[in-house]
Amino acid sequence: SPVAETFRAIQGAISEEYVRTTQGVFQFDLSGDEGGTWYIDLKTNGGSAGLGKPPVTADVVMSMSSADFVKMFTGKLKPTLAFMSGKLRIKGNMALAIKLEKML
Repeated sequence: SPVAETFRAIQGAISEEYVRTTQGVFQFDLSGDEGGTWYIDLKTNGGSAGLGKPPVTADVVMSMSSADFVKMFTGKLKPTLAFMSGKLRIKGNMALAIKLEKML
């Protein structure tokens, strides 16, 4: 599935440096075809990403459709635009959300 593929790519791209500089846990509540809860942990044990709730409490929770999520992580949809147009809802630490955008 495109969402699972995206998270596999994210997992492969996580580095110790990202974890050290980001220090945040992101939860994605996705709706649509491949809906569900996914996470990116850039805080513990060298980082991880995958399906389900994060291993520790999320600092940022983002809600969007799975289709828009894939577009955002493949560069076809700018996170700022997604947020401004209401396609992306963010709860929690906005500064960390911006850090994640830079990592994309």
